[in-house]
Amino acid sequence: MDYELIDHVAKARGIETKYTNAWGQNTEVEPSSKAKLLKAMGYAIDNNEKLFSQLEDEKQTYWLSIFNPIKVIRENEPLELEIRVPISLANQILECQVNTESGHQLTHSFTPVDTTLVDAEVVDELEYQEYLIELPSINENGYHQVLLFDQARNLIAQQQLVVAPLRCYQPEPILAGQKVWGTSVQLYSLKSDTNWGIGDFTDLRLVVDEIAKRGGHFVGLNPIHALYPANPESCSPYSPSSRRWLNIFYIDPQQVEGFSQSYDIQAIIDSDQHQQLLTQARQAEFVDYVKISQLKMPVFNALFKWFQHNHLNKKTDQAGAFEAFVNEGGQSLLEQATFDAIQDKLQAQGIQAWGWPSWPEKLAEFDQQEVEQFIEDNPDKIAFYQYLQWLAKAQLEACQQVANEHQMLIGLYRDLAVGVSSGSAEVWANRDLYCADLSVGAPPDPLGPQGQSWGLPPMDPNQLFKQNYQPIIDMYRANMKACGALRIDHVMALLRLWWVPANEHATKGAYVYYPIDDLLAILCLESQRNQCMIVGEDLGTVPEGIREIFSENGLLSYRVFFFETAPDGGYYSPIHYPKQALATLTTHDLPTLKGFWHCLDLELGQRLGIYPDDATVNHLHHSRHHNKQRILDSLHGHGVVDPSVGHDAHQVPMNQSLNYAIQLHMANANSVLLSLQLEDWLEMETPVNVPGTCDEYPNWRRKLSQSLNEIFNLPQVNQLTEKLTQVRSASRAE
Repeated sequence: MDYELIDHVAKARGIETKYTNAWGQNTEVEPSSKAKLLKAMGYAIDNNEKLFSQLEDEKQTYWLSIFNPIKVIRENEPLELEIRVPISLANQILECQVNTESGHQLTHSFTPVDTTLVDAEVVDELEYQEYLIELPSINENGYHQVLLFDQARNLIAQQQLVVAPLRCYQPEPILAGQKVWGTSVQLYSLKSDTNWGIGDFTDLRLVVDEIAKRGGHFVGLNPIHALYPANPESCSPYSPSSRRWLNIFYIDPQQVEGFSQSYDIQAIIDSDQHQQLLTQARQAEFVDYVKISQLKMPVFNALFKWFQHNHLNKKTDQAGAFEAFVNEGGQSLLEQATFDAIQDKLQAQGIQAWGWPSWPEKLAEFDQQEVEQFIEDNPDKIAFYQYLQWLAKAQLEACQQVANEHQMLIGLYRDLAVGVSSGSAEVWANRDLYCADLSVGAPPDPLGPQGQSWGLPPMDPNQLFKQNYQPIIDMYRANMKACGALRIDHVMALLRLWWVPANEHATKGAYVYYPIDDLLAILCLESQRNQCMIVGEDLGTVPEGIREIFSENGLLSYRVFFFETAPDGGYYSPIHYPKQALATLTTHDLPTLKGFWHCLDLELGQRLGIYPDDATVNHLHHSRHHNKQRILDSLHGHGVVDPSVGHDAHQVPMNQSLNYAIQLHMANANSVLLSLQLEDWLEMETPVNVPGTCDEYPNWRRKLSQSLNEIFNLPQVNQLTEKLTQVRSASRAE
């Protein structure tokens, strides 16, 4: 294996050979890691002759393409296009025609040799030349088409042109410094008198309504992406099947037309089996996804049959609305519904079809004849899953409508996962885009001392470019619907992702770079079009200067109290947090406030075997005590805690007085957004997720300790929210 050649190719493909780790140390990437990453990208790293041939093919493809597939610029930026032509065309008069999204047409004629020569290359004994052509500026943001004609008016090339605004959207009051608060919830964890053992969109409507009445301006959600209806145990919201579609188990069937009218449905819900399952699902400490599926899927099927009989067969207006939704969803919705239908059918046959890699080979990719035949043979099954997505969309939109009626500045605040799982519908439908033998993760850092590998195959940056960034565009659009803000999990993915070879430890990975300028520009464009604020989760290993780039583009930073420590070991006062940020105490990957204070997360981690040895655990306990003491010092120093609370962290338990004092301390944050968790309002101890675990802990299942009606009737909660509104409205962010 020629490691010198591999190093050369790795650099060309954006693989970082060295990086600065979370502790500020320079770290080299192992040569074997680079080789494995290149192999997963399709390079014949074990055969120099074949590898050279692949590189030669890539060079030829580049030079034989007159245009790059896509060009992304910002508004008011000069429009300069790179073209590559054989020398025979270099002296011809060519015409470039730009068709804007709004229907305008601009033309510009030029002779390549009269412009700027950038490079030249001989391919198959013919010289090709690359020129930089300057065209008149396009004063229209959007997605445009560039056509290139030769002097005989033959179309010889085309390119997509994206013109994007300079910044992401922010409402005027936020730009002016208005400070608002909201709460973050794990939707599945909500308990109510009406849901079927899992939080649903009706519960979400109630939360939005109650938070708005108390002066809050948003409700943050876990990712509500599509999961696996036929494999309900795959429940992680951060390992979805698709980031474009929704989790159908959040549908409240009781709010769907036909529920009370259908005799079949009434027979189902009145049955002893249904009632027994319902009682068990509601009383369970953790969400039982299998029981949820057993409760909801039969009712969903009956609802669809009722809809077929009463609307589709009669071609009513409702049928027309559904068909319009299907047409708008297009190929992506067909792929998702087909995936769910195939998995459903395989599971019914007793096949453990957790994802497409476990399916029969003839069905393991969307673009196969057998899949096409399946679509033809199962139209009702596919329409059923399309119908469920339609219902989910309508119920989600109803939640945002409640926010709009209350004039909340944001309303729903959605969460975009960093990737999809290896067996997902998205990978199944676009195998070329994903490196299926790799996993996204993170190098070692304080949150994950052994590094992390999340089982999410990364998108290949080259393939993403070849596909005109359309998968990213579609994903942004889908997640900016029915909300006023979007949190991008692991926003560093716009710059680079930690790729880990299959079956390797997370430390054996390397960073691979993405076209951040293009991706940020598209994000800004979609944000403005959908009037959706963007919050970038910029935690972990953050390269120098990247937060400044995000800020210039209008992304809000994500500031977690536990991580905001000064060089002397103390905690920065929230009043010094940046204006353009969302401030929060903790996250779904961290302990609750009470769990943190009592070191319950460390005890749990030790029981689960997360830490390599007792010395590590002892060090973490010592560090935690130091952190608690500095927090207590800060609270007393700012006068936000009752004087009766002691000064020695060893002697001070986490009680309600201290808990709420810390939350009100955070309310003073200079950041325009403040998010607090319902778990901390309820003084809960257990975390919702323990990073680095799979089956060892019931991740993504823990419910809230009290129902929504109980929560919003608690005097202490109402007193807290009243004070939050007072404190947040008392000053402006600077």
